[in-house]
Amino acid sequence: MQKVDIAVVDYGMGNLRSVSKAVEHVASGKSVVVTSDPEVIQNAERVVFPGQGAMPDCMRELDARDLHSVIIDAAKNKPFLGICIGMQLLFDHSEEGDTAGLGLLKGDVKRFVTDQMFDTKGDKLKVPHMGWNQVYQSITHPLWANIEDAARFYHVHSYYAAPLDSVVTAGETEYPNRFTSAVARDNIFATQFHVEKSAQAGLQLLSNFVNWKP
Repeated sequence: MQKVDIAVVDYGMGNLRSVSKAVEHVASGKSVVVTSDPEVIQNAERVVFPGQGAMPDCMRELDARDLHSVIIDAAKNKPFLGICIGMQLLFDHSEEGDTAGLGLLKGDVKRFVTDQMFDTKGDKLKVPHMGWNQVYQSITHPLWANIEDAARFYHVHSYYAAPLDSVVTAGETEYPNRFTSAVARDNIFATQFHVEKSAQAGLQLLSNFVNWKP
């Protein structure tokens, strides 16, 4: 089997075309493959784990495609980028459908409390959270290279990750309170926001990932 440089995981729950095209744009000369084949993912140099939709559906589809253990192995052993649900799935548990996650990061995924969602002017904030928001970098990390602190990234979500240990928080977003919107540990980096929809800042983060040597 020909080894690929970057595998974008297809488990039926992601905006895969826009993710793969964005990765291809910054990965000149490298092979980028959208795949649900466990063997291809296992042999790839690095893995992108995107996702959209409901957490229970995502976990069901991972299991149906025999990808559960493959994703855990990839997240432990090679450069690994989670996007949106691909970040939430890394945690122990989600309130969405009372669903167990992959348990790679300690903590829960919680829903925004609708009756507490007001901005500083007292205006009601919508759930899902949708739009461009600043991301405040919590740590110095290679994937933040050449990205200004408080750069804007595109978010679409009703749930957010609450890590048990704040040391894994790599970035935070305000809506209306600060929540973890990026996490990092060892060879894992993951974002709640959609890097593939985040213009130049998103492309820079993807470029940093393609060249990252954790």
